[in-house]
Amino acid sequence: MNDLTDQVAIVTGASRGIGKAISLLLALQGAKVVAVARSEDELIELTNKTQGLGIVADVADESDAVHVVAETLRQYGRLDIVVCNAGVGSFNELENFSDAEWDRIFDTNVKGTFLLCKAVVPYFKAQKKGHIVGITSDVAKRTFAHGTAYGASKYAQDAVLGSLRKEVRPHGIKVSTIYPGLVDTYFNDTRPGSAEAEKTHLRPADVAQAVRYVLEAPAHVVIDELMLHPLTQEW
Repeated sequence: MNDLTDQVAIVTGASRGIGKAISLLLALQGAKVVAVARSEDELIELTNKTQGLGIVADVADESDAVHVVAETLRQYGRLDIVVCNAGVGSFNELENFSDAEWDRIFDTNVKGTFLLCKAVVPYFKAQKKGHIVGITSDVAKRTFAHGTAYGASKYAQDAVLGSLRKEVRPHGIKVSTIYPGLVDTYFNDTRPGSAEAEKTHLRPADVAQAVRYVLEAPAHVVIDELMLHPLTQEW
């Protein structure tokens, strides 16, 4: 089993929901967590708990992605793990989507993953190891009504991670993709904790445990893909 103690991990979309749960769990396992999000107040609250580093950044901005990696290396002198978790979504009939909303979803979900991976891969190649974990969605494997923009972005994000996995495997770098089903979070401007969601949805901590599972795999093992659903969700 891979020991996470003192490993340095960047987690995007860290201020709420899945990203927050991942950050807290990795810190509990002894990792040094670099939490990345756009909300400074929520980052401060999180880093007070993780005793790690918080960086306010937009994952869709290339200069921000480069800064996150550079600042992590400046602070800790190493980098072992990157969790591309930042994601947004909204749902509507195709003809009611604006191009601005399409761009917002793709910028965060696809471009954000691409830019952070682009910034970190040269460093991982130089050290001949590293682990990238992408949090996508089960909709990267299926389509549904009103999901044209979000679903397309998750298919695209999945393709980025899948192609990258083949590129970097010869360099000793692992890429794992996690596909959660329904999760009780702030996603799509909803508030978590409803009685119905507690019965029918995963918790953010469930996804965090999946991240821990793939990261703790032995050095000679890469878990390429992992899908998880609440028992109540039909697949």
